[in-house]
Amino acid sequence: MAERIHITYLSVYTGYCYLSLITDAYSHKIVGYHVHYNLKTLGPATALRMALKTLNPDVMQELFHHSDRGSQYCSDAYVQISTTHPEIRITMTENGDPYENAIAERINGILKSEFNLDQLFQSMSDLKAAFEKSIQAYNGKRPHASCNYLTPNQAHEETGVPLKRWKNTYVKKSDDVPEIQELADL
Repeated sequence: MAERIHITYLSVYTGYCYLSLITDAYSHKIVGYHVHYNLKTLGPATALRMALKTLNPDVMQELFHHSDRGSQYCSDAYVQISTTHPEIRITMTENGDPYENAIAERINGILKSEFNLDQLFQSMSDLKAAFEKSIQAYNGKRPHASCNYLTPNQAHEETGVPLKRWKNTYVKKSDDVPEIQELADL
């Protein structure tokens, strides 16, 4: 099992807010989230604590926590949360390439375009109500082709190897030699 953590910005009348999300890479289910006023560690740490409360202990032995190289994820406070669960393996992107965290980028886009989180909210309470509703709809009602047309909640309950509908690949150049790397297995 792999979790992806990501932050996306949302607009409020008074400025920007930041939505931290933790996503299960297998089912694409959002398992932890928190909205906050800045890019400091509090938002991602709160989302991580929420996600850890929902995890089945049997799955913890196979858990990878993947993020970009943001300072939030390298901070002492965030790393301390992760290290209280020594069975979790922490991984980070190599060089900030968005394709290295493609699942997170796709979910950010879905929430903004399909669930209208890209609008200007009048207040933080309006924004929180909208993203809570969006996450419930995303997890419970929106089927994903990459999850065999199951919703994230349904796919999260599945066991075994998921049926892949397509191969997610991209060319990553290393020493000028193209290399194919499958993202779905990260």
